[in-house]
Amino acid sequence: MKRILFVAAILAFLLSACGAKATPTIDPAQLQASAVAAANTMVALTQAAVPPTSVPTDTPQPSPTPLPSPTSAPLPTLSGFPTAVNPTLSVPTLAAPTSSGSTGNTGDPCNAPLGPNPDGPKVKAILVVNNSGAQANGSIYLSKTKFGQCGYRGFSLAKGGSISYTDLTLGCYSVYAWINDPKKPTTVFGSGCINSADKVTFVINTTTVTVHGP
Repeated sequence: MKRILFVAAILAFLLSACGAKATPTIDPAQLQASAVAAANTMVALTQAAVPPTSVPTDTPQPSPTPLPSPTSAPLPTLSGFPTAVNPTLSVPTLAAPTSSGSTGNTGDPCNAPLGPNPDGPKVKAILVVNNSGAQANGSIYLSKTKFGQCGYRGFSLAKGGSISYTDLTLGCYSVYAWINDPKKPTTVFGSGCINSADKVTFVINTTTVTVHGP
């Protein structure tokens, strides 16, 4: 150890003897730049050594605020109009027939039974004879006269039977009959106008109704 110190002292002496050179100076600006670089390096190394903090990837979203339930607006009401109601229907009634055959029905007044002794000049007799060979059911119909008389009368005649009307008036008559033949049922029709008081006969045949008289 002493030997090393001795050698060092000799070297120092020799250097000082040769003329000491001036000690180099350090630029303060360079020193500051070096210090800033070293500081930045240390900060970078420190941050690299710190383990990363886990950040949750799924951030809960705020729940949506429920919208208010829609409320139906009241429907407008119409004032000044009557409330509709179900109409009540009434069935018309038929009044008792008069001597003219009118029943008071609001429909066709002639579509009704002809009452007894209708107004107007009378016929001596109107005869309906069934020559159809089977039972015949039907009616005799008076068209409206100048006295306002009209309507019908029904009949049911056996094979070869007849009926006589003695209270009927002058006018135009129609006879309609259903022939109840089991083998060949049919309907027949005939008409004629009576202009005198003499007897008139309507004959029911198998195919038609004929009129016999003056």
